[in-house]
Amino acid sequence: MTTSFAMQSIILGSPVKLSQSKNGLNQFVPSCYLPRLRRTSRVRVKCMAEPKPSTNFIDIFSFSGPAPERINGRLAMIGFVAAIGMELANGADLSAQLSNGGLLWFLGSSALLTLASLIPLFQGVTVESKSDGIMTADAEIWNGRFAMLGLVALALTEYVKGAGLFQVLSI
Repeated sequence: MTTSFAMQSIILGSPVKLSQSKNGLNQFVPSCYLPRLRRTSRVRVKCMAEPKPSTNFIDIFSFSGPAPERINGRLAMIGFVAAIGMELANGADLSAQLSNGGLLWFLGSSALLTLASLIPLFQGVTVESKSDGIMTADAEIWNGRFAMLGLVALALTEYVKGAGLFQVLSI
């Protein structure tokens, strides 16, 4: 026992305390088993596993959730391309397109795209896990933002000028 005490105090380099175990025997226990780490230590532990995304309705539709901006951006991208395409095809401005049956097409495509965007989110699939190359999740967000701005600019230009965009540009 004396040898064990001497070896523990030499090897561990820490003071040894005498403690009493549950069965009443005295034991020599070192007061510290690990060397103390300084608070200025530069060792950092980082978890590499990604947390599982939430499939809760409130989390998906929260202000910073994955659904609102992504769905609005997708709808804006399709709406902007469709508005410009229809204006090039028959010269109708945005308000004329909506009043001539475009509103039903808009509502139907909005419902379909919203449903198609929500199904993977409720299954726990993230857009970031499926994006690679130049088709990244960030590129989709930025394209959606530019399409939203484009739709607002198109509607505002047509309202202020009183004519379609290409009629204004040709004058």
